[in-house]
Amino acid sequence: MNYDPNDLYGVLPALILSAGALLLLTSEVFLRNVKPAVLGPAPGPAEAAQRELPPGADAKPQAAPAPPDRRYQAWVAAAFAAAALWAALSRLGDPAVPLFSGAAVSDGFGRVVAAVVCAALLFSCIVAFSYLESLRATRGEFYALALFSAAGMCLLAQATDLIVIFISLEVMSLAVYALCAYLRRGKRPAEAAFKYFILGSFASAIFLYGAALAFGATGSTRLADVAAALRSGGPSGASALLYAAVALLASGFAFKVAAVPFHMWVPDVYDGAPAPVTGFMAAGVKAAAFATLVRILVSGFGDASTGPRGWRALVIWLALLTMLFGNLLAIPQRSVKRMLAYSAIAHAGYLLVAVASMASASPRADATQGLLFYLASYAATVIGAFGVVAIIERRLALSGAGDDLSSWSGLSDRHPGLAAAMSLFMVSLAGVPPTAGFMAKLTVFRAAIEAGLAPLAIFGVLTSVAGLYYYLRVVVYVYMYPSAKGEPVQGGRLLSAGLAIAGCALIVLWMGIQPGTFASLTQSAANAFGR
Repeated sequence: MNYDPNDLYGVLPALILSAGALLLLTSEVFLRNVKPAVLGPAPGPAEAAQRELPPGADAKPQAAPAPPDRRYQAWVAAAFAAAALWAALSRLGDPAVPLFSGAAVSDGFGRVVAAVVCAALLFSCIVAFSYLESLRATRGEFYALALFSAAGMCLLAQATDLIVIFISLEVMSLAVYALCAYLRRGKRPAEAAFKYFILGSFASAIFLYGAALAFGATGSTRLADVAAALRSGGPSGASALLYAAVALLASGFAFKVAAVPFHMWVPDVYDGAPAPVTGFMAAGVKAAAFATLVRILVSGFGDASTGPRGWRALVIWLALLTMLFGNLLAIPQRSVKRMLAYSAIAHAGYLLVAVASMASASPRADATQGLLFYLASYAATVIGAFGVVAIIERRLALSGAGDDLSSWSGLSDRHPGLAAAMSLFMVSLAGVPPTAGFMAKLTVFRAAIEAGLAPLAIFGVLTSVAGLYYYLRVVVYVYMYPSAKGEPVQGGRLLSAGLAIAGCALIVLWMGIQPGTFASLTQSAANAFGR
């Protein structure tokens, strides 16, 4: 591989995020006499002193040593996320440039996905700041892990070599596994992270087996070489290996995007992870995984898309099953986090409709733009929704109440702003105009019709109608049920999370009312896979 120092400029967002993570890890060295943080209210000075008094000693309360102030870490992480976001947005219109001898590429498609990931990280860090502070669960590794995972996502969106894809995938995944188990409250976070780790390892093994078959058939792991081998025909045995390879590679990433029947990890992981982490996972992991899936299928195996063994039929079936079961399984859920988990499965099905539409050359640019619009709008919506969930979850954790729809009763009385924001996010996820969710589904279904997949688009519309029930049920509890028992949401700790939620709400409205602005920003990305 020929190394060009200028190639580093092409992966600048990932480098900025990695530098921020290393800086945060280094800063922990200078925080002395730190005891591990324990989730939950800390004991008062009198209680802490009483625990350490010897028998017969005078029980005078003594002030416990204050833990080191780690609030700066959230803002350092947010600053690096903003810098990486600027680095991605500043080059949106630049032409595509191959990096590291073809192992990666800096093009409009990868830059838009990197911008979505960095924006998701920025808002998630702001939400996590007040969430972790209120639960007294701030430890130094949280923001470093978030930055490392985002760096892996950015590299994943640009990778065009199966080995680089695997390495980036593991950088992203290992950090996310640790973030899922971050809160040490009971067994749920650890169980969720362990299940995610075990099933993710199986998915990685399936992906590696597919990469091995592709290498055996072509002698290369470059997607461009795989595409050239398919175009040239080659021996019949090599062609069979490549068709098996694309099935295994797609199956490995179907796990990451939470497509049925590879979705079994989603409800437990989304429910057990901290709410800010869940929002970041739902937005960032989905964006990076779909970007890589598109690169593999379109750039590497584009000539194997049609026919009885083509990947288009596989993606169509995955989309049908994912849209159907995601919406049906969300209907009976009483937990808002689990409902949003099954909702994430359903939205993966709608995104798979865009991927299936990209198998046809004529609407490929429209399908690409629809995919990017959907990823961006879903990221803003789901991070905002989980931001509200984080505030409610914090109140439930401190009061000992359970996570149930009844906990949302009368939220409009206790905090009208949160109620309005959550209602906006729910109707956007349902696809109601004039929100970003409506325009996202409209662009995806329109591209599907242009690609000759009208039945698939109609099925998607029908499942979206079914999804109205469980989304609007949350709005009904928020506005039409009497206020739940318990302490009201305290406004003093809502400033940072409220800013992030308000920002997400504005983006959702802006993308729904002015979708053309986003389309003009992503014009170069739309032609990334054009023929």
